[in-house]
Amino acid sequence: MPLAADYPFLDVLWTLLIFFLFIIWFMILFRVIVDIFRRHDIHGGGKTLWLIFVIVLPFLGVFVYLIAESQGMAERSMQDAQTAQQQFDDHIKSVSGGAAGEIEKAKGLLDSGAITQQEYDAIKAKALA
Repeated sequence: MPLAADYPFLDVLWTLLIFFLFIIWFMILFRVIVDIFRRHDIHGGGKTLWLIFVIVLPFLGVFVYLIAESQGMAERSMQDAQTAQQQFDDHIKSVSGGAAGEIEKAKGLLDSGAITQQEYDAIKAKALA
């Protein structure tokens, strides 16, 4: 007799749902633990108490933390995203050389005779725009 006959389709769907909820639960749990560690407004004792609460009473601890600190979690996430975006923008500007780098390259081409004064002026205007 095949194995599928012993495990009906609805049982498979129920198992998938339970597995999905289990994965979501761990994602939320780890998100809360990471947020506890990256907080700067509380020190070691407060972090320790939150961690004990989350570990000893996981469902209650996580739900209480999410209710009590949801605004702070959102602000810290937004601040981290803005910091990462600013670092990325600074890196791109440093790699590209910016407007000064383009003007310098164009000046070198003008001095070598590869471009005309009008082309240099166009490149300069485009870089400064």
